[in-house]
Amino acid sequence: MMLRKLRYALPWTAADKAKSSSKHHKDQTTSKLKPALFLSSFFALWFLLLYFRFDPLPTRPSQPPAFNLTLTITETPSCPSRAAVYVHPLPAKFNSDLLLRCRSLNMYIDMCPHVSNRGLGLPIPSVAGASGEGGDRWFATHQFIAEMIFHARLENHPCRVRDPARANLFYVPFYAGLHASSMFRERSLPSRDALAVELAEHVQSLPTWRRRGGRDHFLVLGRTAWDFLRLSNQGPDFGANSLLDLPAVRNMSVLTVERQPWTGSNQHGIPYPSYFHPATSAEMLAWQNHVSESDRPHLFSFIGGPRKGSGMAAIRDDLIRQCGESARCELVVCEPASPAACHKPGRVLGVMAASRFCLQAPGDSFTRRSTFDAVLAGCVPVFFSPHTAYTQYHWYFPADPSEYSVFIDVGEGEKRLAVEIEKVLAEIPLEKADRMRRRVIELIPKITYAHPNATELGFRDAVDVSLDALLEHMESKLEKTQV
Repeated sequence: MMLRKLRYALPWTAADKAKSSSKHHKDQTTSKLKPALFLSSFFALWFLLLYFRFDPLPTRPSQPPAFNLTLTITETPSCPSRAAVYVHPLPAKFNSDLLLRCRSLNMYIDMCPHVSNRGLGLPIPSVAGASGEGGDRWFATHQFIAEMIFHARLENHPCRVRDPARANLFYVPFYAGLHASSMFRERSLPSRDALAVELAEHVQSLPTWRRRGGRDHFLVLGRTAWDFLRLSNQGPDFGANSLLDLPAVRNMSVLTVERQPWTGSNQHGIPYPSYFHPATSAEMLAWQNHVSESDRPHLFSFIGGPRKGSGMAAIRDDLIRQCGESARCELVVCEPASPAACHKPGRVLGVMAASRFCLQAPGDSFTRRSTFDAVLAGCVPVFFSPHTAYTQYHWYFPADPSEYSVFIDVGEGEKRLAVEIEKVLAEIPLEKADRMRRRVIELIPKITYAHPNATELGFRDAVDVSLDALLEHMESKLEKTQV
């Protein structure tokens, strides 16, 4: 992979010094410049190490941490798909340059730790008994970082091709989610949309675009589609830009952690990233065996916080109440004053791995990362809206929802549940519940993002699944346009 040169705006330049009127002034400027140059060089090196760092594969406990500044790009016969993917070398302003201001990419938290390891985040200790079972493949992965992980995985993917003439899919690595979250408070709509408009203009200028009008090109968004549909949503302005409303982008396929269920015909739901990023099939199988053998003393559990306002999110209050009143439910409430309880992978997965059913209520939007945490823990998800999973992740979950989940119909606009959750779940025959849990555990590989440094993975992960499905979708779309 080619490393792009980092650009820095220094307080003085060579031209400035040439214009100095005296040697004394020139010496003064030079002496002031040295500390600035030293600091700039130090932070440039620090950023490179942080951004491109991966834990070595494999590593010994006695070895010091290693830094891998490049990914080995190979084209091998081991591509598990008909897809031949070309990764467009976009100008750095659309991806890596955004990371230079990682502290301001999110209005609530410092994203610098989360963009490390190419989006995997910082390594964390083994989770929920994972020692010796892929225990060094656990990371504090942010829920809105899929676009970075997808990029890193494709750069080292066996289905990647370096010659665009050989490609049947073209990936456009724009970190649109990171950019959007950095602009939520921008009042100027043209400023908020500027980079998205530039991206659309850029891709339309590419020779590969003209071949099929962009129908074989795709984007990956780490945030929900609602953050990029300011024009067509026709609702309150929550800081969204207009990326998905641009005509060029409507020609492309868009992979997003949450699609617009009614009009997002070119949008396809992909899993939120969880914390496990295995590099081999042995690591995956060991984890599946671990969760399949887990003791599950709790009938159900809920991890989440209350939400203000009306709509589906309002039923969270009822979920918290019912879970808190039940001796068969484990409750973890995410309070605004102490949100850390819901962001500790060991705590989250530990509760889910000890539960037979995991409640998945809508929150700020229909979907939640918790759905995929539950699957990773082998816990059968319980949904209250079809848009939390059923209209989102066709490529990843079975067509028959009853194979892997429970649906409790709340009804549109309802704020209270008309049923007792404990009673509904307790009435499910044990044999059926066990069958559902086995199905959930079978789904773990395809909803997991493998470690980007993996060279012989041995199973199809979330990226592999999306490439196959995307190619099939694209070919079907092209056939229809030719009829």
